[in-house]
Amino acid sequence: MAKPPPKDPGSIEGLLEIMAALRDPNGGCPWDLEQTFATIAPYTIEEAYEVADAIHEGDMAGLKGELGDLLFQVVYHARMAEEAGSFDFHEVVKSISEKMLRRHPHVFGEADIASAEAQTRNWEEIKAAERKAAKATSLLDDVPKALPALTRAEKITKRVARVGFDWQSPETVYAKLEEEIGEVKEAAASGDKAAIQDELGDVLFVVANLCRKYGVDPEAALAGTNRKFASRWRYIEAEAGKAGKRLEDLSITELDAHWEAAKAFDPK
Repeated sequence: MAKPPPKDPGSIEGLLEIMAALRDPNGGCPWDLEQTFATIAPYTIEEAYEVADAIHEGDMAGLKGELGDLLFQVVYHARMAEEAGSFDFHEVVKSISEKMLRRHPHVFGEADIASAEAQTRNWEEIKAAERKAAKATSLLDDVPKALPALTRAEKITKRVARVGFDWQSPETVYAKLEEEIGEVKEAAASGDKAAIQDELGDVLFVVANLCRKYGVDPEAALAGTNRKFASRWRYIEAEAGKAGKRLEDLSITELDAHWEAAKAFDPK
């Protein structure tokens, strides 16, 4: 027997009703009933990236839909937690509300914070106090392990830099980068793939540090290069198609010529 739709599908309560119906053992969706925190987590991450894509494209209609998808992920996790007797959606809302009140004493209290820079420092001080209260054993305890590796590297180095463990200038990072590249070459000469992977990881870690020194998000930097490369490659494919040639039939000289021409059409 079909379940009745929520009275107000445009409300949070309506969305919670939909989620509860999907997870109802009596007439719910078989797929939804099979899901766990672990199986849903990849979708949560995917939806967050789709939000970012819509923002990058300036697609406001798309953004509305993607934000809805992301909100549904929060509702999904909260519903499974409620079924397990851990917490429900309203407790999630209360938790984030209390955190925002606590971390913005200049808005909801008497603190005087005049700039974004001062707020960032205050935010980090409050977070440090929260870690201490939670009896964290390391500065790195709350740096998520599931973050993209470059982002996590930047956050790890940013965290330890606050207590003075940092390169003094970009120039010192350049020197370290040259050292690490030399070690990659040595590992490559040995043919030891495990060593090559380890040394390349060191190079990427240093590059993440260099990004931090210049205030650049390493993921955004690499995403931009990926878009640029893809745009140039599509140009090459189009030019080959116009000439009636397969990519395999183009010489490296022709490919390079098309590549140089494609630079004029790089995404901004």
